[in-house]
Amino acid sequence: MVETMRQFSSMFNGLARSISGKISGNGDGREAAEAMAKNAKKNYLILRSSGSVNVDGSNNLASVFSKRGRKGVNQDCAIVWEEFGCQADMLFCGIFDGHGPWGHFVAKKVRESMPSSLLCNWQETLAQASLDPEIDLESDKKHQRFHIWKHSYLRTCAAVDHELEQHRKIDSFYSGTTALTIVRQGDLIYVANIGDSRAVLATTSDDGNLVPVQLTIDFRPNLPQEAERIVQCKGRVFCLHDEPGVHRVWLPDEESPGLAMSRAFGDYCIKDYGLISVPEVTQRHITSRDQFVVLATDGVWDVVSNQEAVQIVSSTPDKQKAAKRLVEYAVRAWKKKRKDIAMDDISAICLFFHSSPLS
Repeated sequence: MVETMRQFSSMFNGLARSISGKISGNGDGREAAEAMAKNAKKNYLILRSSGSVNVDGSNNLASVFSKRGRKGVNQDCAIVWEEFGCQADMLFCGIFDGHGPWGHFVAKKVRESMPSSLLCNWQETLAQASLDPEIDLESDKKHQRFHIWKHSYLRTCAAVDHELEQHRKIDSFYSGTTALTIVRQGDLIYVANIGDSRAVLATTSDDGNLVPVQLTIDFRPNLPQEAERIVQCKGRVFCLHDEPGVHRVWLPDEESPGLAMSRAFGDYCIKDYGLISVPEVTQRHITSRDQFVVLATDGVWDVVSNQEAVQIVSSTPDKQKAAKRLVEYAVRAWKKKRKDIAMDDISAICLFFHSSPLS
């Protein structure tokens, strides 16, 4: 067991030390994780608004931009956290698209609580794995890491959704948010998606062209596995006459709430009828061929193809302005393609993997 603990320590020493030191005093890992978030913010490692993050010595460069649509307050929000959990090789980023009367509050609440909760669950899952004689953390490091992150994400999303339901000042009964997040750890990225935002990777093909690889599924109610779950739970899926092709989730006996996604935090009015807040979690090994990943809300993807997004971002001379350029392109596309529909909020994060020379 001592050897297993040594393996655990060599793999993830920084976070394990910093959190376990604080946990032993008060038994609350969440407090330790929240203290880390405060410290990171103070050291300019966290970005919660339009702008860019590029920490000295880091390979990551993140560009963020958000623009309010024509439906009222901007319900999109984002976060980038460099040196996530005090780990030099880790980064967390997430984009959240709120909906409903309280959607902007729900999105911001999930943005605030999800990273700290994930850190806490990751640390606990790691500690349990390191004490389990059946698990050899070194033998299949990639597989074990993925299992640990997936388990941590599932626990986190369940906890965040439960916390939101209990929140006294935010009414999430008819409001909710999507959540698309990525953790980069060294040359691996872990992607967790709830809702209809999308992550698209730009990678170099054998012939030298930059091509898009979609990393996530848009969780819409008409996807066969989503529709099947909703119908089994007595929810309904159909389009309104004036919105052909836009499938929505409805209560069994009411023309409400009409959600255009099949997974979300909040929206407790329809949680018993097939809407879930369970993320799809995947991983990808980043190589020198992989240039960047775009995380964007559906305001981008409704009018911009994956290929167009990759082209726009890759052709932006100043990487720090890449997200702004993509969002501004989407705004113009809305005006051309969807003149009669109120423009949605439009937000993007562009995460570049090799912003400093590859070693």
